[in-house]
Amino acid sequence: MLNNEKIREDFPILNKLTYLDSASTSLTPIPIVEAINDYFLNYNANIGRGAYKIAIKAGNIVDDTRENLANLINVKSNEIIFTKNTTEAINIISNGLNFSNNNKNNNKKNKNKENTNKKNNNIIVSDIEHHSNIIPWLSLANVEVKILQSENYQLNPEILSEKIDKHTKLVAITHISNSFGSKQDIKSIEKIAHDNGSLLLIDGAQSIGHSKIDIKKLKPDFMAFPGHKGLMGPVGTGFLYMKEEHIEKVAPTNLGGGTIVDYENGKFKLEDSPYRFEGGTLNIAGIIGLNNAINYINKIKIDNIEKYSDKLTNYMHNNLKEIENIEIYANPSNIHNIVAFNLNNLNPYDISKILDETNNICVRSGFHCAIPALKSYNISEGTIRASLHCYNNKNDIDKLIENLDEISRFLS
Repeated sequence: MLNNEKIREDFPILNKLTYLDSASTSLTPIPIVEAINDYFLNYNANIGRGAYKIAIKAGNIVDDTRENLANLINVKSNEIIFTKNTTEAINIISNGLNFSNNNKNNNKKNKNKENTNKKNNNIIVSDIEHHSNIIPWLSLANVEVKILQSENYQLNPEILSEKIDKHTKLVAITHISNSFGSKQDIKSIEKIAHDNGSLLLIDGAQSIGHSKIDIKKLKPDFMAFPGHKGLMGPVGTGFLYMKEEHIEKVAPTNLGGGTIVDYENGKFKLEDSPYRFEGGTLNIAGIIGLNNAINYINKIKIDNIEKYSDKLTNYMHNNLKEIENIEIYANPSNIHNIVAFNLNNLNPYDISKILDETNNICVRSGFHCAIPALKSYNISEGTIRASLHCYNNKNDIDKLIENLDEISRFLS
């Protein structure tokens, strides 16, 4: 069982406001803040650089974090690469994977050649992706990007089966949509991708920390994660899972300190994974905070969080739909932690601002960095998005419903 009242004690900010924007960034509990403070106050040193005690201590905790993340998603520690967010993790693959003829060259004399190459080299994404899982692929020259139409906020695997071909290099898909909260059928998508010789990348931004992630079951080649959303870690943290067999196929794009082991006559030898991908000084304080966030999540237990959040999401959806003049964008049988809606055909920003200024209710408004997703469903002004975590409760939902109902009645 999840003890929500006990959990809320670790988030004193909840005494001041109602926070319903965890899909953007989660609140950070006191133990994580204390761990970061402890680093700065007691062993503030770089890692991999010094042989003195505080540097060794910091390095050991960073190593522990990597091991904890590996255990969390059931992989080897050398398959975990630290990043500053999900976006950077995806860009490591888009910029480093050896797609054929993928040089970013806009020279006019190469235009016809590029168009020809595109016919034999493609990447598939869905139309409900966050910009982080569309724009990096669209930026590649000589690679056609097929954007598949979803149905009821979910990609139908049959459509993928129809559109994938022998030239598809990669399928990139969100696990849970940040716009609509819909979970994709990863099992079917994985089988189609791999049966056709394609690689699979999963955007795990909205699933990690909310539901159990087992890479051995999902079977992606790559999966990108944030530390600051479901895991409740600090901003500026994230990580990439890269299947061990692909490490030599991906060229590091951030070379420098910590990425090589030898240099002679203008040639260098790369470090093993993951260090070759982690050039320069890492966000040590953030990673230490992330380590404590994993411990915090493990103490509550992911299964408890998932069950609790699903019940609360359904409670929110069922009560929202009772409000007059509301339009909800969701498949009720497939929503997780997120409900998107609009009220009275009014600008979502205005509604969000009213909720904040009158009752300190924090919800997201706009396109949520997913313009193609909303436009696919003819949503021209964006949506209001309420998103949850284990520190929310029914009182938070009731307060939101009460205020939306009052706004609806006043403006109707």
